[in-house]
Amino acid sequence: QVQLVESGGGSVQAGGSLSVTCAASAYTYCMAWFRQAPGKEREGVVTFGNDGSTKYADSVRGRFAISKDGAENKMTLQMNTLKPEDTAMYYCAADQRWRGWGRCDFVEYEYKYWGQGTQVTVSS
Repeated sequence: QVQLVESGGGSVQAGGSLSVTCAASAYTYCMAWFRQAPGKEREGVVTFGNDGSTKYADSVRGRFAISKDGAENKMTLQMNTLKPEDTAMYYCAADQRWRGWGRCDFVEYEYKYWGQGTQVTVSS
């Protein structure tokens, strides 16, 4: 069993920056951030594989950056140039199963463990 503890987030004006961090209680192979805005379906934001591979949603590429402290199983998403449309509940997800290089995808059912979510609000 892996527990995920999210921290960070908050409120900022458009153009500002925030970060969210997810700490896992044990080894994980794939970690990811998903987000869900009110009235919308949950969508993938970024994935990070234990092989160092990353994937970004088109909507955040170039503005968001993911990093991971492997020793602490901690993943941090740095969000820059935030837009009002980035407003959402951000969820950390993780799974321990090996998938092969670059195979951590935005497929929700492939992630067994989920955090409680942390709110990010961007005002215009």
